[in-house]
Amino acid sequence: MENSISWQARMTVGMDLGDRWSHYAVMDEAGVVVEEGRVATRPAALRQRFGAMAPARVVIEAGALSGWVGRLLGELGHELVVANPRRVALVSGSVDKSDGVDARTLTRLGRADVELLFPVVPRSAQTLADRQRLRAREALVRCRTRLVNHVRSAVKGTGERLPRCSTATFAKRARPMLPAEMRESLLPLVDEIASLTAAIRAFDRQLETLAQQRYPQTELFHPVKGVGVHTALAFVLALEDPRRFASSRAVGSFLGLRPRRRQSGDRDPQLRITKGGDEMARRLLVTAAQYILGPFGPDTDLRRFGLRLAARGGKAAKKRAVVAVARKLAVLLHRLWVTGEAYEPLRNATLTAEADAA
Repeated sequence: MENSISWQARMTVGMDLGDRWSHYAVMDEAGVVVEEGRVATRPAALRQRFGAMAPARVVIEAGALSGWVGRLLGELGHELVVANPRRVALVSGSVDKSDGVDARTLTRLGRADVELLFPVVPRSAQTLADRQRLRAREALVRCRTRLVNHVRSAVKGTGERLPRCSTATFAKRARPMLPAEMRESLLPLVDEIASLTAAIRAFDRQLETLAQQRYPQTELFHPVKGVGVHTALAFVLALEDPRRFASSRAVGSFLGLRPRRRQSGDRDPQLRITKGGDEMARRLLVTAAQYILGPFGPDTDLRRFGLRLAARGGKAAKKRAVVAVARKLAVLLHRLWVTGEAYEPLRNATLTAEADAA
């Protein structure tokens, strides 16, 4: 990326993306807004408006539309800067917020210093497509869970109870036990649950094939108990390129597992995590951490670390332990990915024992 000084000799465009219309502002090399307007958020309209423009720096915010819009603008020869909306308070926290004002603000920040925008790296089209498989499966799982809960609640209202079982086997176990007076209304829901279960299993097979063929690096994570195919894929797709991080410790912050900071003078309170970055990868890492610390988690360095934190007492300590283990798990997975080393569950414990013995 060229530096800000060289780009001051070119146009800067800030664009506030909308579902139907996108507002933009164009600033010349002297820092004067020379044009403002709106353009339909459609490929043909964007090509017509920005295709004939000389190469410019175009600033947009990360969002549902930034992927395809960014790729189109890049194809037209423009330098793309994707701003992190969570970090740009001048836009999100403005007291005079409108599409036009947001476009002008993005323009001025893009011309002054792109680091003020905390730019994010746009995902490739292939990564977005593969992520949609994970998201589609999650949508099916959520639908199935809601239907299962509805059926159980309806049966409970009659004084009966359906047997405890996994969600995957619920349709088979529940069908013969539906109360006669509710069978006509609940049977279609049970059939739909069975259909969703079959669709989820089909997605599972697709994701396993995808991991083996396109993302073989996920095999490095299989020995880590609690990290399945879905977590491994979500992690790889969230990072894309492991070399973009100077150290493995930066991955936890990238995924929003780092505590916020509001240090001022002698005050440095302990705050919640930032929850920035990829929500799906962060959630799956937390789920994996819960398994590691749960009753079925094997004895590992991660488990010992988390149990020491949880032993400090209180419900809050247990929650912090889960987050801390999730953060360390992210660091571990990145390290395995970069080095290609085999996972050693008790590596730190072994090294400590050997040092004490020496």
